[in-house]
Amino acid sequence: MKPKDIALAVLVAFAWGFNFVAIRWGLDAFPPLFFSALRFMCAAFPAIFLVGRGNVPWKYILEVGLFLGFLMFALLFVGMQIGMPPGLSSLVIQSQTVFTSIMAAIFLKDRPTLIQGLGIGVAIGGIVLVGFNAGGQTSLTGLILVLLAANCWAVSNIIMKVAGNVDMFRLIIWMTPLPILPLLVLSGIFESNQIAALINIDWSGVFAIGFTGLVCTTWALSVWGRLLKTYPTNVVVPFALLVPIFGILSAIVVFGESFGVLKIVASAVVFLGVATNVLGQGFVNRRNHRI
Repeated sequence: MKPKDIALAVLVAFAWGFNFVAIRWGLDAFPPLFFSALRFMCAAFPAIFLVGRGNVPWKYILEVGLFLGFLMFALLFVGMQIGMPPGLSSLVIQSQTVFTSIMAAIFLKDRPTLIQGLGIGVAIGGIVLVGFNAGGQTSLTGLILVLLAANCWAVSNIIMKVAGNVDMFRLIIWMTPLPILPLLVLSGIFESNQIAALINIDWSGVFAIGFTGLVCTTWALSVWGRLLKTYPTNVVVPFALLVPIFGILSAIVVFGESFGVLKIVASAVVFLGVATNVLGQGFVNRRNHRI
C-alpha cells in the first residue's frame, strides 16, 4: 500500500474506534433508539441527494438497511446504554468477523481454514470469559445485545457477499434513510423525553451525531470502500483490528474505563481469536501463492 493509503486506513480505524466514545456521549444526551435515528439522519442527508443508486438492486438495499442499519445499531446502542462500556463494546462487536466466517461456512459453503477455525474457537472462548466477568461496569444483558448486534453485522456481510459486484458505497448511502422511520416509531413507543433532549442538546450531543453520522458512516465508509477496491481484501481488512485497540485506549483516556486482570485476559483472548481469524486466510493465500 502507498504510505498515504496506509495513513488513511489507520485514520479510519481510529475514527471507528473513537466512535464508541462518541456513542457514549450520544447516549448520555439522547435515548438510544432516538440517537440511532439521529445518526442515520445525519448520514443520509444530504448524501442521498448527491450519490446516485447506480446498479445497486433495492433487494440488497432493504436487506442491508434492516440488518446493518436498523437491527445492528439499535442492539448496539441499547446494549451500551444498559451497561456495556465503550472500550469493551468496540472489541466485542469485532466478533462479527467470527460470526461471518461461521455463516459463510453454513450458507455459502466457504469452509474456514484450520487457522481460521482455531481463531474462531479462541474468540468464542474469550467471549465466554467476558460473560463470566459480567458484573460491576459490565452488563450481561448488554453483552448479549452487543453480540446480537455483531451477528446482525455478520448477516449483512453475507448479504453483501451474495450481492456480488455492486457499488458498496452507494449501497451504504442508500440504505441509511431506511432505519430512520422504524427507529423513530420504536423510540416513540418505548422511550421518552426526545424533544427535551433536542432542546437541551449540548456540544457533546452535537459532536456525537455529527461524528457517528458524517465521519464514521459517510467519510470512513467511502475511504474504506475505495481502499477495498484498490488493494486486495486481505491487505485492507487487517487494519480493522486496530479498531478495538483505538476504542479501548480512547475509552481509558476519556472515561477512565477500568480493566481488571480477568477483563484484560478475556479481552486479549477475544482479540487473539479475531486476529487469527482475520489474518489466517491471508497467511494461507500468501503461502499458496508462493507454492
